[in-house]
Amino acid sequence: MMIEFVDECSSTQKEIIEGLKNSVIKPPYCLVAKRQNGGVGSRGSEWESEEGNLYFSFCIDEREIPSDVPLSSMSIYFAFLMKEHIASLGSNLWLKWPNDFYVEDKKIGGVITTKIKNSYVCGMGINIAKSPDYAGVLDIQISANSLVLGFVELLKNKISWKQIFSKFLLEFEKSKNFTSHINNEKISLHSATLCEDGSIFINNKKVYGLR
Repeated sequence: MMIEFVDECSSTQKEIIEGLKNSVIKPPYCLVAKRQNGGVGSRGSEWESEEGNLYFSFCIDEREIPSDVPLSSMSIYFAFLMKEHIASLGSNLWLKWPNDFYVEDKKIGGVITTKIKNSYVCGMGINIAKSPDYAGVLDIQISANSLVLGFVELLKNKISWKQIFSKFLLEFEKSKNFTSHINNEKISLHSATLCEDGSIFINNKKVYGLR
């Protein structure tokens, strides 16, 4: 995977999406920025992008993803790979359903995935140095570039969804202490059940984390 490092851009994800649409970028490709001036957060909100944190996106051909990964759970798959890499370095980072990175009870980042042509575009942001008052920061010291390089190496292993899901199922119990935005409502996940495709069953409905 080609990895490009830049000082600043509007949004690493937006840049890759536009590049794919205009056939300027070909997967696999990764863009890492020190700063973003138009980062995208959950539900289309702006993600505050302070220098020193991790901001990167990558695109990968759908044929390079294990065939058992549910299309609706690509964000969970990519996020859990990053979570596994960071945890292997000694962090207590965990993944809150469907795509938020947490340390203890503080959100420190998140993942958004979309599909353009035959490629998946995944954007990640993690507070590794500083954060707004309402958020948290990673509990270990590591550079953004090291995290990206470690994640890309793990992605090459093509770990199956079955392996990822078995671990996420255990970790999902932590999510039950929190809420999630479902149909523009903040809903408690206390009674939610995680389904094999990464969706949850809650209030007699199956809900997908489509981000």
